[in-house]
Parts: sequence; C-alpha cells; structure tokens
Amino acid sequence: MKILIINCSPVRNGATAEIINVVKDNISIGNEVRSVCIDDYEIALCKGCRACHKTAECFQNDDVIKLMEQYEWADKIVSVSPSYWADIPGQFKVFIDRCTPWCNTHEPHAKLSAGKKGYTIALRTGPGMPECERIISSIEHFYGHLEIEPSGKLGLCSIENKEDVAARTDDIKTFCDVIRK
Repeated sequence: MKILIINCSPVRNGATAEIINVVKDNISIGNEVRSVCIDDYEIALCKGCRACHKTAECFQNDDVIKLMEQYEWADKIVSVSPSYWADIPGQFKVFIDRCTPWCNTHEPHAKLSAGKKGYTIALRTGPGMPECERIISSIEHFYGHLEIEPSGKLGLCSIENKEDVAARTDDIKTFCDVIRK
C-alpha cells in the first residue's frame, strides 16, 4: 500500500511533525510511506476567476500539480493538521482552494484515481474536542470533493509542543491500526 502523510502545518519540526513521525514508524512495515510538508510547496492564492471550471486546469504556474502528483501516487492519504484559530492552517487552506480544478462539483474537472482513502489527525493546544472536529470536518469536506473516501479520524487535545505528543502515543498507535486496515 502507498501511503502519503501530509504535514498541514508550515512548521516542519513541531508537534505535528512529531505525530507524523509516530504514524510513519507505525505504518511503514509492509507499506511504502512518503511524508511531505505543505511548506515544501510554493502555492499561489486562488484568484477566484473560475477559468478552471471550463478547463479543469489553473493558469497559475506553481507547485499545486507537484503536490497533487503525490496524492495521485498514494492509495491512502493521512492529513495531520494543527489548529490555527480553530481551523486548518492558512497554507493548507490555500492548497485546498487551488484544488478547485479537481473539485467534483463542476464539469469538466480533473480527477484522481478512484479508490483512495483519507485519514485525518487534528491537534490543538486547548482541552476541547469541538475545535479538532472542525479541522477534521474541513479536511473530510476536501476529501469528499476529490472523491477520497474519509476512512478514519483522530482528535488530539492539549498538545502544544512536540514533547506533549509522548502522552498520546498509544492513541496514535491505535489509530495507525485503522490506517493499516
């Protein structure tokens, strides 16, 4: 199985990256795993011109295609996102906006191969789960428009620093069982 893990945070070595390390360590056996960080890609803001609704392509020349090639490569996508003001980080939202050419609500639209499954891990510094649920909802909505089947989710509260991840390692490992199925 080919599994892509995407760090939806622009921070490459924080708590989100630490969670990705735990996931990677626990799903690598028997799978080909790649991880990428949203900040590794130059992605321009969507101009809202809707030209892609007619062409299934964006006129902008940036790294969206490179990142979508990673999505195409994968059988399973694991999005790991921290909370930035109660939702996904802006960098990841910009990417989602730029995926309009792949959005299934207009024709023509670009398409990923069928049968992909998506998993989401949300983390936040505070104690309440509703913020994690909002992040998960945003990512699962994105998956739906790309026809990626939402297949598992995990919310992790009270994680501010990478050292806080250790207390939740068992929860993350249990979630890895869901990803491996």
